[in-house]
Amino acid sequence: MSEQPTTGDEPAGEAPLTPGAGWHRAGGQDLTRPRRKRRRGGGGGWGSGNREAAMVPEAEFSSYYGRQIIKSPTWKNPEVPLYFFLGGAAGTSSVIGALAEFTGRPTLARNAEYTAGIGALASVVLLIDDLGRPERFLHMLRVFKPTSPLSVGSYILSPFSAFTSAAAGIRLLELQPVLELAAKVLPFLPRLAGAFPALRKASAVGAAAFGGPMATYTAVLIANTAVPSWHAPHDELPFVFAGSAMAAGGGITMALTPVEEAGPSRKVALTGVALELAAIHRVEHGHGIVSEPYHLGKAGKLLRAAKACTVSGAGVTALLGRTRVGGVLGGALLAAGSVMTRMGIFEAGMASAKDPKYTVVPQRERLEARQAEAAARAGTDDPHEARSVVR
Repeated sequence: MSEQPTTGDEPAGEAPLTPGAGWHRAGGQDLTRPRRKRRRGGGGGWGSGNREAAMVPEAEFSSYYGRQIIKSPTWKNPEVPLYFFLGGAAGTSSVIGALAEFTGRPTLARNAEYTAGIGALASVVLLIDDLGRPERFLHMLRVFKPTSPLSVGSYILSPFSAFTSAAAGIRLLELQPVLELAAKVLPFLPRLAGAFPALRKASAVGAAAFGGPMATYTAVLIANTAVPSWHAPHDELPFVFAGSAMAAGGGITMALTPVEEAGPSRKVALTGVALELAAIHRVEHGHGIVSEPYHLGKAGKLLRAAKACTVSGAGVTALLGRTRVGGVLGGALLAAGSVMTRMGIFEAGMASAKDPKYTVVPQRERLEARQAEAAARAGTDDPHEARSVVR
């Protein structure tokens, strides 16, 4: 195999320039194939006569030496999207459980508290798995930083998990076989049985206080990154996550609860669907080129399937939700739609981080907008005359 000729202009430690790598002289000449002669006179070459030549070639969206412009998040897939889903479903379920405690719906309260407790504990497990070592989660609690969504999220997840686990645990202790078994380890538990209802309700209220932030803080977390398709729709993503969480939590508790007590779950689920569909439409169509990844590839397939499940689940819930079969089917469809929504959003963000054009094009658009604004202030119609002001 013959070696590529070197030009002497290669950066230290890098491979020689190769044809097709995006390196061109003004006018389109490939630096790796320099001309030996340039025509003189009126031959029509790019340097001939008094005609002006284009000094910059057509833009090519290629990264520097094959590297991405921004670094993709190192979060695990599907652990992180599942963490988004379970946290949202648990947050909504905790609110439903607290409301059911004070509205005479014991079965709904029980199912919602179990759902919230299981979702919260599973979220902690998935987060620790993504971090790699359990002590890293504890290190995140050493400092509270209000400007960091990750730090705030850690202080949301910790008390939320504690309250939901307490509510679900007390529910279990109210079962006589479980209480007898636990009394073998903690003999004083039977003497506290009379306080269990009050302790359970207090824990449910505490969990509900953190339920809303738990359902939405992950949207703020990803929107705070440099990933183009997450950062641009930072105003809409919290509403998408809130609506998706309401659809999931309402759907799951509706599927587990008899129809005579599942009315609040149906209402929460249908409200969540309306909110989610309105917000995701804005995410998918309202941000120019960075909305494109939501329609392409794996992300596009997931989001189309999610929308189909969500709309179908809402239709079944609205028409047949007051029947047991309709409640179970509608709840399952809504939960499936919520899972795929989180996965689709995750995939779209990763795709936008890998393609340079989703970083370059918005930057150029913002630069041109600033130049036009500066030109307007300077009273000229040529934005290039205001370039020095922008810089």
